[in-house]
Amino acid sequence: MLCCVCKQKEATVHLTQIDGEKMQKVDLCEDCAKEKGVNDPSSFSLADMLVGLGVSQETEESSGGAELRCPQCGFTQADFKKAGRLGCAQCYETFYEGLEALLKSMHKGTRHKGKTPVSQRGSQGLRERISGLQKKLDRAVADEDFEQAAQLRDELKAARTKLTEMAP
Repeated sequence: MLCCVCKQKEATVHLTQIDGEKMQKVDLCEDCAKEKGVNDPSSFSLADMLVGLGVSQETEESSGGAELRCPQCGFTQADFKKAGRLGCAQCYETFYEGLEALLKSMHKGTRHKGKTPVSQRGSQGLRERISGLQKKLDRAVADEDFEQAAQLRDELKAARTKLTEMAP
């Protein structure tokens, strides 16, 4: 199999990216892989390899060709491509459009929930349910749907009782 870049040498580095149901393969020879920084983890930029998704190009096109710059730290798309990471928390908002597609392709979603210890997974799910029920109850009361509110109140009471029973 020949290198996708130079189309002359035998490919020895094979990269595969799966995006939903689509799979993209890139086959590189050793020289092209070194040139792209794939063999050296310190200079390898994930953002450069993901340019195939069009994320960096999409953002540049949507801004009319002018490069976006973070107002807080001054980071640009080029800086992100070079470093493979963002400069500050504000960068996530500044580069949101391009990052959303990139993160969705890399992870299950765009919201980080962190990890939960096995012993607390049940109670965390119950807390989320209680929060949702409380919001529905508030909405039902505001809409003066008192039958629905009474039903939600009872569900909420049962869920809170269950949560206190689970607590050590």
